[in-house]
Amino acid sequence: MTHTPDVFGFFDPRTWSVQYVVADPATGCCAIIDPVYDFDEKSGQTATTNADRILEFVRERGYRVQWILDTHPHADHFSAATYLKAVTGAPTGIGAKVTEVQKLWKGIYNWPDFPTDGSQWDRLFAEGETFKIGGVDASVMFSPGHTLASVTYVIGDAAFIHDTLFMPDSGTARADFPGGSAKALWRSIQAILALPDDTRLFTGHDYQPGGRKPLWESTIGMQKANNIHIVKCTNEAEYIAVREERDATLPMPKLILHALQVNINGGRLPEPESNGRRYLKIPIDALPGSPWG
Repeated sequence: MTHTPDVFGFFDPRTWSVQYVVADPATGCCAIIDPVYDFDEKSGQTATTNADRILEFVRERGYRVQWILDTHPHADHFSAATYLKAVTGAPTGIGAKVTEVQKLWKGIYNWPDFPTDGSQWDRLFAEGETFKIGGVDASVMFSPGHTLASVTYVIGDAAFIHDTLFMPDSGTARADFPGGSAKALWRSIQAILALPDDTRLFTGHDYQPGGRKPLWESTIGMQKANNIHIVKCTNEAEYIAVREERDATLPMPKLILHALQVNINGGRLPEPESNGRRYLKIPIDALPGSPWG
């Protein structure tokens, strides 16, 4: 049994997102984590370019997809989980508290008949639940703060932390979305930092500060020594103040209202209407964050 899975990152420059294939080299079984389904908000066009790139990589390597996993319902891109399940037959999974996010956004979208039981996924992972990718042990840590439902997947010596810690020169994730909490995020980060120092960390976004090339892999030791928020903030109160001050300056992601209605539905696009065309629903005045207020 190997403790060190092979990890491959796929950067999407349109959304600054990093998608992952994590594989057991002994068995060729793999999981796909946080895949992107392409959407252009200006034209309304969708595509499967990112997902197909991952599928081609999997085919070239001879891997068998065992899981399709999301760390949380994303606010900046559509999830390709449903598309990849249709192609590969692999089950989808997400943290069990996704039901809380569904209930929150059901109200925002005024969807009285929308099911909020998480049935859109094949597996809802509980805190501490274990599973395998081939022969590699995997477990789930709840990591709320960025969203109510965020989880970290610890797979062998690798942890997929998405919107908690970014690369050390970028600090940490925002916590001002509906259901977000800087206090909860601080506690989630402390739980992650309690992992062994040589644990490999794989973040979900990289915004390339200073125009550097995209990066997405660090370690617990690197984060403790160099993360600009962790080094600056020695306690919870300091972190909450820094995080909330920063969040107050940030606009909402341009796709948040587009993406959440797809992602709380497991990555499913809206059903076609009578003319065969699909339509997104955009609530007006539902969120703060306008450039004038």
